[in-house]
Amino acid sequence: MKRRELLGLGIMGTILPVASSTGLTWGREADKRGASVFQEPAKKLTVVEDVDVIVCGGGPAGVAAAIASARNGAKTRLIEFHGCLGGIWTAGLLCNLIEHENKGGIMQEILDALTRSGAQVSATNYDAEAMKVILDQLCKDAGVDVRLHTRVVAAYTNSKKRLETIVTESQSGREAWRAKTFIDTTGNGDLAAQAGCSFVKGHPSTGLAQPASMMAILTGITKYDMVRNNLISHAGVKNSQHKINLREEIRSVGMDPSYGMPTLFLIRDDLFAMMANHQYNMNALDAQEITQATMESRLEVNNMVNKLRKKGGIWSDLRIVATSEQIGLREGRRIKGLYTVNREDLIKGSRFDDAVCRVKFAVDIHSVDGKGDKGYGSEGIKVQPYDIPLRSLIASEVGGLMMAGRCISGDFFAHASYRVTGNAVAMGEAAGKVAAKASLTNRLAHEVQWKEVAKA
Repeated sequence: MKRRELLGLGIMGTILPVASSTGLTWGREADKRGASVFQEPAKKLTVVEDVDVIVCGGGPAGVAAAIASARNGAKTRLIEFHGCLGGIWTAGLLCNLIEHENKGGIMQEILDALTRSGAQVSATNYDAEAMKVILDQLCKDAGVDVRLHTRVVAAYTNSKKRLETIVTESQSGREAWRAKTFIDTTGNGDLAAQAGCSFVKGHPSTGLAQPASMMAILTGITKYDMVRNNLISHAGVKNSQHKINLREEIRSVGMDPSYGMPTLFLIRDDLFAMMANHQYNMNALDAQEITQATMESRLEVNNMVNKLRKKGGIWSDLRIVATSEQIGLREGRRIKGLYTVNREDLIKGSRFDDAVCRVKFAVDIHSVDGKGDKGYGSEGIKVQPYDIPLRSLIASEVGGLMMAGRCISGDFFAHASYRVTGNAVAMGEAAGKVAAKASLTNRLAHEVQWKEVAKA
């Protein structure tokens, strides 16, 4: 294989006549499921870049991984599908930082930048638009090469099962990229699955996954009114009464929110983020189901806001500024790694010599079926602060591949604790350091000792 070319592979399955030069012809034969199949002609792709590290997915984990990799001397490319960096922080409009308090490093840099910009209004809440610019600048300053509006669609390993080449699609067409080390920070483990890694998803007993949620940015209400009516979290309140009060307000206009604990997050004195929606029984690996969930949740949120506005009073000027570009996915694939973080690690507070992140967050399992109170719980698991080992960030079946964020190797219960964004940043930073060291010393990630890079 020439270094600057990659011969595209045809779709596996029934062999069909090669398409003519004048157009493409749908196959007349059927696959095992009875569906019509089509053979895509082989095609040579230009290799856009051959770099040290490629990070796929520009959310909190991906940004941290790319920055850490570049700062440690690796030529680093960050590829992101959306039109901004930040993932759930920005395209998802989460506007809420979770489990960041006990982190340092890049997470602290992001917090400091938010504070300097005036974009962080409390210990956890922030302005998503300001976050976009901050992440852009941090990547630029670190020397990360960023490509937005680009999706990874294929991954190819060599005869030794080492990942060498990925293929993307964008307005630039279908392109190939090569690297010594890859990091999957797609959230759903898309890259790892394309490379042939095994994965699990959903609850071990039922297979059901936690619901998705659509965030919305609201205006036309004030901090004063929300605090006075105990409809947002505020100083002196340490329980969930504000969520219960908001739920009752929504019920008073004839709607029962699909999420039993709807929440308002203060961004500015007259700007709020709202999470009041759950989409149950949705397969996060099925584009059609995600499409339906997105449209249904957007409709629910709009109906909710419109009915509250008609109620008048403190809601009389309520309007939606925006709903999220990306519906918030809590669960997707959990990729098989060299170690699987599990519920016993949470219960006993496991410690590891190769610990890359200390987690204190509780098990946060949102109702998987929409029954009962439609809220969240822990299934009786009480978390003791525990470590995430480097081994859980390294794919066990494909060489040259790491993971960071919610797609690392863990069981359903551990995932419900470590999946939040503060931990994602810490995991990403660790993966970036190891990937850079591995690439620059011509090693695989599992051959790098954490102590070699921990203080880098």
